[in-house]
Amino acid sequence: MRLKSIRNCRPGDILARSIYTETGMVLVGAGVVLTERMIARLKKKNITSLYIEDERTNDIMVDTIISEETRREAMTLIHETFRAAEGASPKKWQHVFSDKLLGSQLRQVMTAIAGELKNSRSAMNLMADACAYDNYIFTHSFNVALYSSAIALKTGFSEKEIVEIGIGGLLHDIGKTCVPDEILRKPGKLTAEEFALMKKHAEQGFEILRKQDDISLLIAHCAYQHHERWDGSGYPRALKAEEIHPFARLMAVADVFDALTTHRVYRPSVLPHEAMEILYSGSNTMFDPTYVIAMRDTIALYPIGLSVTLNTGEAGVVAEANAGLPSRPTIRILTDENGRQVDKPYEYDLSKRLDLMIVACDELV
Repeated sequence: MRLKSIRNCRPGDILARSIYTETGMVLVGAGVVLTERMIARLKKKNITSLYIEDERTNDIMVDTIISEETRREAMTLIHETFRAAEGASPKKWQHVFSDKLLGSQLRQVMTAIAGELKNSRSAMNLMADACAYDNYIFTHSFNVALYSSAIALKTGFSEKEIVEIGIGGLLHDIGKTCVPDEILRKPGKLTAEEFALMKKHAEQGFEILRKQDDISLLIAHCAYQHHERWDGSGYPRALKAEEIHPFARLMAVADVFDALTTHRVYRPSVLPHEAMEILYSGSNTMFDPTYVIAMRDTIALYPIGLSVTLNTGEAGVVAEANAGLPSRPTIRILTDENGRQVDKPYEYDLSKRLDLMIVACDELV
C-alpha cells in the first residue's frame, strides 16, 4: 500500500485501509473502489490522505497500534461526553459525570489503550487510521490522549499515572464546550476579544472537572495547564518550568503536535517530521525538552507508504520505520535517478546508509 494525498486519488483507486467516523465507526471499509463522488465527500469530511492499494507496494503493511474496538469505544465516549456538555449548566455537568459513571468508563477505555500501547513494538504511524470529522475537538481529544499516553509510557510513568494522563488528554479541551461555535470554527485569525474568550477554555475546563467526584484533581489540572509554556509565555497563569505539573508539560507537547499534523479550516496540516522540527525549535523555551525527545522517539516521523525522494534522485516509498532512529527509515526505491521506473524495486535502510538522506516528500494536504 502507499499513502496518497486525496488530491491525487482517482476514481478506481482501491482503499487499502478503512476510514473511520468521528465516533469510531467504519465509514468506508478497506477494499472499496473509490468513486468521484466518494472522493469529493471525503474531502468535505476533512480527509487529506488515504492508503491506496498498489501492486508494487502491497506487501508494505501498516501496524494498527490501537484496535478498532478500543478506538470505537474511546471515540464514542468522547463524542457523547462533549455533546452532552455543550452549553450545560454546572448542575447538568454533575449529571453527565455522576449518573453515567463517566469516570469509571474513562478509566476502563484508557486502561485498554495503555495496555495496547505497552504491547506494541511499532513506532506510532499517525497516518494509519484516517478519520472523517465535522468537529475537530473529538478526534483531537482522542489523539492527544493517545500521544500523551505513549509519551508517558516512554518516560517511565506508572500504569496508574498513564491512565490518568490519558483521561486528562481525553478531557483537556472540555472547556471548549463553553466557547461559542462561531469562534471555534472561524476560518480566519481571531480578534483580540475572540482570542480572550478562546483562552478561557483552560480555566472553564478546570472548573468543570475539579467539581466532579469521579475525576481526579490531576486530570483537572491537565485542562488547566496544557497551554502553559516552559518559559512562562503561556496561559492562564504564565507558569514556568517545574511550576507546571509534569502531566500538563507532557500534554502540551502532544497537544501542539496533533494541532500541527491535523488539517484545520485556517491552516493546512504538516507532516510529522515537520511538526517535530517546530517542537524542536521550542524545546527548552516553550516545551519541556524531555517530552519533546520522547515524542520524537514514539512516532514514525516518516509515515509508512509516504512517497519520498533521496539525495541521489532516486524515489520511492517509506517501507519500514526504524525503532530508535525515527529520521532514518527504510525506503523502497521505485524510480531511478532519471525518473524511470525500476524493473525490480529495491530497498535502502537509511539507518545503515548514512550517505543517503530524504530531501523531499509528497505533500498530503
